[in-house]
Amino acid sequence: MTRHIRHAAVLCALLLAALLVNAVRVQLVEAGSLETNPANRRVPIARFGQPRGDILVDGRPVTGSKDTGEQLRYERTYANGPLYAPVTGFASQVYGTSLLEEAEDGLLSGTDPMLAPLPLWNDLTRARSPGGEVRTTIRAAVQRAAFSGLGGKRGAVAALEPSTGKILALVSAPSYDPERLSGTGSAVADSWAELNRAREKPMLNRAIRRTYPPGSTFKVVTAAAALDSGTVTDLDAPTRSPDPYTLPGTRTRLTNEGDGCADASLRQAFQWSCNTVFAKLGVDTGLEPMVRTARNFGFNDADLRIPSAVARSNFDTSLDKAQLALSAIGQYDTRATPLQMAMVSAAVANGGSVRAPHLVDRTTTDDGDLVATTGQRTLRQAMHPATAMRLRELMTDVVEKGTGANAAIPGVVVGGKTGTAQHGVDNNGTPYAWFISWAQAPGDIEPSVAVAVVIEDAAADRGDISGGGSAAPIARAVMEAALKAAADADGGP
Repeated sequence: MTRHIRHAAVLCALLLAALLVNAVRVQLVEAGSLETNPANRRVPIARFGQPRGDILVDGRPVTGSKDTGEQLRYERTYANGPLYAPVTGFASQVYGTSLLEEAEDGLLSGTDPMLAPLPLWNDLTRARSPGGEVRTTIRAAVQRAAFSGLGGKRGAVAALEPSTGKILALVSAPSYDPERLSGTGSAVADSWAELNRAREKPMLNRAIRRTYPPGSTFKVVTAAAALDSGTVTDLDAPTRSPDPYTLPGTRTRLTNEGDGCADASLRQAFQWSCNTVFAKLGVDTGLEPMVRTARNFGFNDADLRIPSAVARSNFDTSLDKAQLALSAIGQYDTRATPLQMAMVSAAVANGGSVRAPHLVDRTTTDDGDLVATTGQRTLRQAMHPATAMRLRELMTDVVEKGTGANAAIPGVVVGGKTGTAQHGVDNNGTPYAWFISWAQAPGDIEPSVAVAVVIEDAAADRGDISGGGSAAPIARAVMEAALKAAADADGGP
């Protein structure tokens, strides 16, 4: 009898050990795969079982959470959804997250270990901290000015503070209301299908996720390369540029929109945007200096994040001379996001230094305790400071005497560059209208805002589109709003 009891006890011990081993296997070894298994409903139930943390603009939340009382309890809400959609993105029970909602998902959902006073305890108990807050660098007045300026036209605006890299506005149009994707009902699926099949692509963030030929705005980069390399030493010396200019190795003749470009100086060519001068200037400067300068401005960088990923702006590294000539005027395969071209303008305004653009100022817990701040850092030096000063002079001339007069602000020093970029088969698409600029308020030591605007309105008459005519007034409104916001923040009138 004793032997049977002993055998039973051993069997029970073995079964208990097996249960313990299985518990360890399930809770530790297979925990990751089980947690991400689509059939596991506990994860989304827990995820939406508490309010999501908020995204703030000027210290005020532009997001919220609504208690539905359903299994996936809290739905995301958005204040002024279309205005801030290019910043926030969406957070959907069905379709996941995008943009800032995605990049800061851990903090907003409460899973970031930095939110927990005892992270190890949270890991063991599967507890979830309240969602934190993301305080953005966006200024509401600047964002509204950019959104209103576009007026629903297809295009984008990016505005930066040159000395810090803070993003003051990030607008893409047409936009959409991300709240339409909150919830689990059939209306959400219908909205998703409608938004994705829309010809205007309202969910595409044109400011950071779409690249365009930058056209003549790229002449800022070409001028920087020419000045830094010593190809041009005198802004007012003749450049020995013919009009028209025959692309090297071809019979293709490049012309200009207006007269007076033959043998024009760099100052005149920049002021009146002479294609022939800058195409030849790119060839004379050479491929290696052009590639190096473009890279220093931020082109060909596939790793830029703000913290959302930014599409790579392109300047080809292998070009023949004819291709280099076209690339030097922002055509051929040269492509840039509006954010990239705002970085170009900001580098000129900031003495040639390219500051890392960023959208998040700091993150906090739900009760305001600091979690992290975004450090200001220099990505690279785009050009010599003396070259930046000369480019500021050239860009100021464009606004005061040239094609950018519509960006002028009384009493303010404004520099700019227009651009009209060709695209489509045989360049027969409606040109993209560009304007990049910066503004320096009276009494300020340095410019406090840099802007890039692009308009791709396919409904417009081709002859009515120009960077100076279509995009410059939008840039002016954005700069005025930024200068006023900066003055208000400093306690000015």
